[in-house]
Amino acid sequence: MIYVVMGPTCSGKTEVANYLIDKFDCDAINFDAFQIYQEMDIGTAKLAKDDPHYPRYHLLDIKRPDESFSVMEYQKLCREEIDKLSKKFKDIILVGGTGLYVRAALYDYVFKEEDESDTSELEKLSNDELWEMLRQLDPIESNKIHKNNRKRLVRAITLINNSDKNKTEMLSEQEHKLVYDNIRFIYISPNRDTLYQNINDRVIKMFDEGLIEEVKGLISKYSLSLTAFQGIGYKEVIQYLNKDISLEECISLVQQRTRNYAKRQVTFFKNQFKSEQYSSKEEVIKSLSED
Repeated sequence: MIYVVMGPTCSGKTEVANYLIDKFDCDAINFDAFQIYQEMDIGTAKLAKDDPHYPRYHLLDIKRPDESFSVMEYQKLCREEIDKLSKKFKDIILVGGTGLYVRAALYDYVFKEEDESDTSELEKLSNDELWEMLRQLDPIESNKIHKNNRKRLVRAITLINNSDKNKTEMLSEQEHKLVYDNIRFIYISPNRDTLYQNINDRVIKMFDEGLIEEVKGLISKYSLSLTAFQGIGYKEVIQYLNKDISLEECISLVQQRTRNYAKRQVTFFKNQFKSEQYSSKEEVIKSLSED
């Protein structure tokens, strides 16, 4: 059985995954887009390396912050891990908050390879020009990508240039069927007030645990233009270190943007998956203990 533990940030996914690891004596696969990066621990609320469950997690800390990573690459790696772990364990856990990653891994998403394409002409264009070009080619996809996300804009346009169909058309033709049997989707959905309070408290805890020092160490080694630094918590601390905002404003922004992100996660998970829904991690664990 593949257990997929999902939900918005601060909903208790890791605690449930750890419970399942112990219950079934099995391993887990991460599907959080920022926890794949090394050295980014506090700001991503990553499981501590000295936690006894840490060695049982896969696809954590697999990339340096200056290395590129894509949904297509995640799909490949996750499926490899599932195939490998299924030979060793009866059960496997997938846990995280990046819905697109888990959909790509478990459903029949097909990505067209574009890595060898010549993008030199696209690189000459500004972000606004790239976004406008994508809007003309694929209006639906353009609404999903921010103008400043240059890498995704170039990738989307290149995909269209290499095909006679845009991404939206290609995805609509796929059946969106699961590629594995025996999957159990578990969705943790706390009420909004509880979730938002958990988020506000976690952000304070991150700063208390040394988020600012973590970011200082990262920017002393890597370029500020990295995609990894667009993660919530990192970009705001960089603003603070640049003296663009006060510490109080920084903390408030991280809390606000995390709440907004959680709201988007809730919408995605509710609309994209047929899952068992629970109001808390305690409710999930109680239910699973009775199976």
